[in-house]
Amino acid sequence: MSLPPRVETDFGTVLVIEAATSAGSLALLGRESASLPWQLLASANVMMGSGREDLLTPAVSAVCASAGIPLTSLSAVVCGGGPGSFTSLRIASALVKGLACGLGAPLFAVPSLLLAAAAGPGAEPPAAGPVLVVLDALRDEVYAQRVRIGADGLAQVDGALARISRGEIAALAGDARVLEVDVARGVVPQAAAARWCAPWASFGPHSVDDWEPEYGRLAEAQVKWEAAHGRPLPAT
Repeated sequence: MSLPPRVETDFGTVLVIEAATSAGSLALLGRESASLPWQLLASANVMMGSGREDLLTPAVSAVCASAGIPLTSLSAVVCGGGPGSFTSLRIASALVKGLACGLGAPLFAVPSLLLAAAAGPGAEPPAAGPVLVVLDALRDEVYAQRVRIGADGLAQVDGALARISRGEIAALAGDARVLEVDVARGVVPQAAAARWCAPWASFGPHSVDDWEPEYGRLAEAQVKWEAAHGRPLPAT
C-alpha cells in the first residue's frame, strides 16, 4: 500500500531520475517559491544496461550529499517516463517508486522524449520552435513525440506519443526540427532538463501502486518467449 504524499509540490527540492537509454542521469532541482524557475542543485550521469551493477541507488545518495540535501527533505521524486530500454526503465521506476513510498513524497513522471527535447546545449534552454523527437524502437521503427519549445525556453508535449516506421518521420515532422536520440552523439534525455519542461507537475502525481513507465514494446526476452511458446508470458 502506497503512502499519501507528504506535500503538494509547488516548490521545494525534487529528485529526477532518467534511464530511458544506456546513458542514465540524476538531478536535484530546487526553488524557493512557485513563482521562481527551477534551479539545478546537483547532477550525475550513470551508465545503464543489462548485466551492469546497480549504479543508480548509490548515485542518489551521492547526488544528495554533493548538494548537502538530506534525502528525507525531498518534496517529490520525478522519473523519466519512457519510452526506451525496458530493463533500464524497470530499474529506475522501481527505485523511484521505492523512494516515493518510503519518503511519503509524490511521484511524477515526465516523458523521456520531452526530456530529450528540453536538454539544450550546456546549461541553456533549448531553441524555440517545434521539434519531433524520435528514438529507435527496433524493427525499422521509431518512437516519435512532437514537442513545442516556447519563447521562454520551456518545452511541452504537442501531441500523442507514436510508434512509426522510419519512412514516416518526415511526414510526421512537417515543419518541426527532427531530433533523434543517439547515445553515441550525446543526444539523450537528461534528468536535469526537467527544469525546462512546462509544466512537468502536470505529469502526476501518480499512484505508487499502479504507475508504470511507457515501455513502448515488450521486453525482447518476453517477445522471444511468447513466440517460442505460442502464448502470452504469465504475469506471475
